[in-house]
Amino acid sequence: MARRIDVTGAGGVRLAAWEFGDPPKTDRTHDTQDAHDASAVPASGAGGLPGVLLLHGLMGRASHWAPTARWLSARHRAVALDQRGHGRSDKPPQAAAYTREAYVGDVEAALEQLGLGPAVLIGHAMGALTAWQLAAKRPDLVRGLIICDMRASALGAASQHTWTEWFRAWPVPFATLADVRKWFGEDDPWVERPNPARGEFYAEVMAESPDGWRPVFEPEQMLRSRETWVYDAHWEELTQVRCPTLVVRGLDGELGRAEAQEMVRVLPHGQYAEVADAGHLVHYDQPEAWRAAIEPFLTALGDA
Repeated sequence: MARRIDVTGAGGVRLAAWEFGDPPKTDRTHDTQDAHDASAVPASGAGGLPGVLLLHGLMGRASHWAPTARWLSARHRAVALDQRGHGRSDKPPQAAAYTREAYVGDVEAALEQLGLGPAVLIGHAMGALTAWQLAAKRPDLVRGLIICDMRASALGAASQHTWTEWFRAWPVPFATLADVRKWFGEDDPWVERPNPARGEFYAEVMAESPDGWRPVFEPEQMLRSRETWVYDAHWEELTQVRCPTLVVRGLDGELGRAEAQEMVRVLPHGQYAEVADAGHLVHYDQPEAWRAAIEPFLTALGDA
């Protein structure tokens, strides 16, 4: 069960935030049901529980965090955000809507409107970059940070070109969700060996249309979002993060050990963890090992 809370992001963009597990009770002023059987409820106080905001990566959605958010909810108010252009949040058509400033502004607004701050931010990939950029900008809103498989180095034009060609290779529309799972889990040229978890990850971001299954996001908007950060390095912002920070990588992920350890070194309060038998989708590939990697860090932060 997930409860939806509408948040107003930067520039008035409507964002969908989701509480998983058994969130603090609220006085409901209205209830609506969506396809995921989630109730829209007004934002409320954290009910005394420390806040956690979970941020998915490029092409992801809040529901990818559901297993993590559910076990977190035993001791935290855990909320996952559909970022602009993703999930059930607004998808502004203009390219200027997908800047780094807009993504960071959305998270800033979400923390304030949800009453979560100072919160722990847990971000995967692009969501991790957004999290550490906000932590550098608004240290009053962030008391802890978990960075999951996101590089601080510039990736460059070749990387953006590779992604453009990859999107063009997608055989959309997919006839069935089984076809989605098979292509992303086995047939995609980027897959080195069968990966059912990857297939499930992408099945989660598909929606049925009259001609088959298509992504809930616009690939062009994903490329626009990506080009706002791939050409730049982000080391300086890491040096400005003052809260305790855990850098987590999958051993087969995109963040190499040397770069991850350098990120830990430049962070004023950095720590390191790695998850075996996991690729870029660390929390999806190995959910139990992911939990084991981050739980000691959360415990050390305390519950207040």
